Amino acid sequence: MLTTAPTFDHLYRLFPDSPDRPEAVEVPAGELPEPYHKLLAHTHHMTVTVEEFYGSPVDVRVLSCRRGGNEYARKILLALKNGSQKVVQFGLVRINLGVCPEPVRNAIVEGKTPLGRVLIQHNMLRRIEPVAFLRVQLSATMAEWFGVAPGTETYGRLGVIYTGERPAVEVLEILAPLESV
Repeated sequence: MLTTAPTFDHLYRLFPDSPDRPEAVEVPAGELPEPYHKLLAHTHHMTVTVEEFYGSPVDVRVLSCRRGGNEYARKILLALKNGSQKVVQFGLVRINLGVCPEPVRNAIVEGKTPLGRVLIQHNMLRRIEPVAFLRVQLSATMAEWFGVAPGTETYGRLGVIYTGERPAVEVLEILAPLESV
């Protein structure tokens, strides 16, 4: 059952013993430096946000997934389609497929399109609510994905995506470290 207040530990428990798990502490939105504040402290899909920031569409790479009944969880990377294939975001989500129409369920499980893009393309009624912001020190595995040194600091957020009043998705989103900070 999905919650309206997911935590970092709560979501990472879906994939125990993950070698990519970074260190993370919650911080108030006001402590997010720019441009992280602009990229995280909003109620929009991160797919659209990172595409606008980088000026390129993104591809999704599913790292791991699991499914039990209507519950589907996955870890993903978003990478730029602009030829660089630079990884710009890590995500970990838990989705209640039971609140999704069949074409949306199929597109999500297929894993070829970022979640935000699937929901937008299917015009699925949604509301995104950030519930916490994170300062993150990258593990060696995650740092390798982003092409930086282990322990590099970046930022992320935890949130819930609602369909109507029902929580449909719990999400952890961690941005690639930005050189301009």
